[in-house]
Amino acid sequence: MRDAALDLVLGSTCVGCGRSGRMLCSGCRVALPREPRVLWPSPAPPGLVTPWSVADYEGAIRAMIVGHKDRAQFAFRHVLADLLTVAIRAAALPTPGPVVLVPVPSRPGSARRRGHDPLGTLIRLAVRTLRREGYDAASAAILVSSRRVVDQAGLTALERATNLSGSMSCPSLRLAGLARRRSHARLVVCDDVLTTGATVSEAQRALAVVGLTPVAIATIAATRRRNLDQSTRILWVPPQTG
Repeated sequence: MRDAALDLVLGSTCVGCGRSGRMLCSGCRVALPREPRVLWPSPAPPGLVTPWSVADYEGAIRAMIVGHKDRAQFAFRHVLADLLTVAIRAAALPTPGPVVLVPVPSRPGSARRRGHDPLGTLIRLAVRTLRREGYDAASAAILVSSRRVVDQAGLTALERATNLSGSMSCPSLRLAGLARRRSHARLVVCDDVLTTGATVSEAQRALAVVGLTPVAIATIAATRRRNLDQSTRILWVPPQTG
């Protein structure tokens, strides 16, 4: 009710259809994709575990992710968390046992500049939903950015991989706490958007250094990259069947 009142007072429009009123109308919300898919970047970073996602990074999905992350449009957080939960279920929950969601770390100072932790919020909401459904789920922010990186916008796949190489680490105290609580847990690396795979690949590398192997990657959306030369083009790869 509070969100609806604020939307009406501020004169907002739906990010999906442009209709005045709520920032995501009921019709556009119902129409959001709900089926998880395996979506590989191409070329995929070597050794990347299976990446699960729900949607293309475009239209209403893109507007909600950008709005929540960079414009503090908190009305989108539950919708985005629900979509991320769909990908997490597909990534790890068909197999019984505890699951630990590991967010990719944000750049140093980004949460302070934004005034909130967008991905951390979505993962906490996802964990809450999974626990209500009876799953043994937890989150663990055990990765940190160990050095500064440049803005990734506009970089090719190779440039992104070079930019992020060695940029993440797993502090030993946090790792020890995770090991004590979830020694047999399956780890899922979580992010909001999969582009070239460089970020999640670096997260996977940092976990491997301390002996942790994620079983999969879960994101809300994945990008289609256009107008790049053939050596760096990111292709949409459908799920494999059979």
